[in-house]
Parts: sequence; structure tokens; C-alpha cells
Amino acid sequence: MEHKIEPLYDGPLFRNAIQTLEEAAKIINCDPNVLERLKRPRRAITVSVPVRMDDYSVKVFTGYRVQYSPTLGPYKGGIRYHQNVDLSEVVGLAALMTFKNSVLGLPLGGAKGGITVDPTKLSRTEKQNLTRRYASEIGPFVGPTKDIPAPDVGTDPQTMAWFMDTYSQEQGGFAQPGVVTGKPVEIGGSLGRNHATGLGVVYVAEKAFEVCGMKMNGASIAIQGFGNVGSFAAKFAHERGARIVAVSDVSGGIYNGDGLDIPEVMEYVKAHKFLKGYPKAQPISNEELLEVKCDALFPCALENQIDTHNAEKIQAKIICEGANGPVTNAATKILHKRGVFIAPDVIANGGGVIVSYFEWVQDIMSFFWDEEEVNGRLKGIITKAFDKGYALSKEKNIDMRSAAMAVSVQRLEKAMLLRGLYPR
Repeated sequence: MEHKIEPLYDGPLFRNAIQTLEEAAKIINCDPNVLERLKRPRRAITVSVPVRMDDYSVKVFTGYRVQYSPTLGPYKGGIRYHQNVDLSEVVGLAALMTFKNSVLGLPLGGAKGGITVDPTKLSRTEKQNLTRRYASEIGPFVGPTKDIPAPDVGTDPQTMAWFMDTYSQEQGGFAQPGVVTGKPVEIGGSLGRNHATGLGVVYVAEKAFEVCGMKMNGASIAIQGFGNVGSFAAKFAHERGARIVAVSDVSGGIYNGDGLDIPEVMEYVKAHKFLKGYPKAQPISNEELLEVKCDALFPCALENQIDTHNAEKIQAKIICEGANGPVTNAATKILHKRGVFIAPDVIANGGGVIVSYFEWVQDIMSFFWDEEEVNGRLKGIITKAFDKGYALSKEKNIDMRSAAMAVSVQRLEKAMLLRGLYPR
């Protein structure tokens, strides 16, 4: 029987998540009652967010918070400000957070939030007003033991600071740093949070090289995307002796077969905002970068970059997904047949949420770790998740994406069967 998605929640992202869920459930022979419950969110909240703009007019924006599954612990997931945010996208992202937190072994459920707004068109004051009113509207549903938001597209540590302050004021004025993560270090943020996703990508890539009988030292790597994730992944891989032959951003890519001097490239971007025009390399397009001859490819930009159109042309032996969903389900199957090893996003880019989890733990204990301890603990959790996924992929002879999802669903299934159904 084909599962019919609630029209309210139906969209490409959520449809893809359900398809992946169903395939994973088959692999582990998941309990049908558990599967039925995992196919819809626990709670989807829609709020109106009225904001007084700088010209004194009042604009009303639509905000969402979707709490998908609380089985493993408090809800956790980012808040995005983007003009294309709608309920179906937020539901899809909340489902993916549920599966990601589960496969990484974190004691957290999955959630996601967002406001339909173009943040680049707001002044700082308007953005603050928007954030504080949104925090107030979803306030009854969040908290350090309920739901812990974080930054995502269009939001940053400052947004989290405003959110945390608003929540704290409404809770009697007592500081509640544990309500959100991704905060500035001065008000309860964690060291190592900024580079966590990029470092996690490199830890996972090291494991991928190992299982493929290769070494990162001396390997050639191409990286699509040079934002927070891509630039730090390039930096840490470069430090480990890899030859970064190509990187790219929205302005296009740069290629140098002998390897780029990554610290110098980062300085260039700091000065010029974009990679375009970097002198010691030849320009290439984002599409060409994906098809460059290299040992490993890190897509760290947008989703759906590798699909059925270019999957046959990929020359890398390893793909390590720094972005969310950069390789489509159909392309994964083609690449797997061709013997390309894919380290899937739910594990490979888990560094961000892992260190968010550490931030929350530190806030609750009011005891903070140094950066070395954060990095070490991150490595422990992310490599353990990789090992579990890899063991299952070998046992069942399936690709790593299917295996990671199967591990995730298996953990959720066990927890749901133990907790049972209320009232029954």
C-alpha cells in the first residue's frame, strides 16, 4: 500500500525523506506500527509574526516550528530565514534531523523551524524585532528540556543571542543559555562550534580513505562550496597533507593540479569576498569541478548537485557529503554500481549538530570544555557512527546511505517499542 502524504506536508523534500525511510525500514524489517508513526511529524506549529518595520508600518510574516519525533530526547534542529520557506520544507528538514540525530547516537529528537522572509531585505532592527516576536510565539513549545533551536540558512549566532534573551526575559529574567545552541561564546556558546561541520567532514573522509585502502596524505581532493563548511574542510584536509586541486563558490571555481595553497586562498576570499580572480589557478565552472579527476570529492554547497545527468561522469573514488542531499537517490545507486564510495550527509556533515549537542550539555552543567576536548569528543562520536554504518553496509551488501538510514531507523524502532504507545 502506497503511503499517502498529508497534503499539508507534501513537498519534494519530505517525499524524498519518506522514500528513504521506507527503503531503510525494508532493510531492517521494521515494525509496521513504528513505520506508520515515523511517517508523520508529532507536531507542526504555524505562527503569525507581526513586526513593526523601520517605516512604522506593520508587516506580518509566517513562522513555523515542526517537532517531528521526541522518542530519543528533546527536539533539536535549526531555524532558517528564507523567502522560500514553507511548511512542507520544514517538515522534510525536521524528519531528516530526526534520522541524523538517531544515526549519530545523540540523545535528541528531530525538529526544524523557519520564517518565510528574505533576511537580506531587513535592517538589523527589523531582524531583531522579527526574531524576538517569533521566539515569543513559539516560546511555550521550546526550552532546554523540550526543544533546542539552532542557526541555519539566514540565521547566525546573533539571531540565537536575541532568541535566548527573549526566552530568558519571558521566563522571569533568569538567563537560560540552554534554550538554543550556536550562540556566541560569551553567552554560553561552545568553543569549536564554528568549524565543527568542516572538521567532521574531514574526520569522516579519513575513515572513508581508510576503508578504501587509501590515505588522505597526498590524496587529491576537489571541494564544491567555500562557505563555512567547504573552507574549513579544505583547511583541515590541507593540514593533513591532502592536495586540494579545486574549490568553488557562487562566483565559480578555481583549479590547480599541483594543489592550491589553502591558507592563501582563504586570505584571498577574506579580501575579495569571492574566489573569482584568484591568480595562481585556472578558472573552472561548478559543474566542471564535480567531474574533475581526483581521489575524493567533497560537495559542500547545495542539494541535488549530482543527479542522473552527471553521475556517470564523476571521476572521484570517494564522495564525502558536506552539504545536505548533494547526491540524489537515483545518482547514489548509479555511483554505487560504479564502485564509488559515498559517505552520506547524515553522518558526514553531522559535526555541526554534534557540537551543538556539546554546547547544550555544557550550558546545562555550567561547565565548559576547551577546544581540544570538543574536537576529540567530536571525532569519537562521528567515527563511531561511520563504523556502525560501514559494518551494516558490508553485512547487507548495500550502499552507505541505505546503511546509515537503516542504523538510524533501527535505533528509533527499538526506542519506540520500549516506550510503547500512550495511552496504549
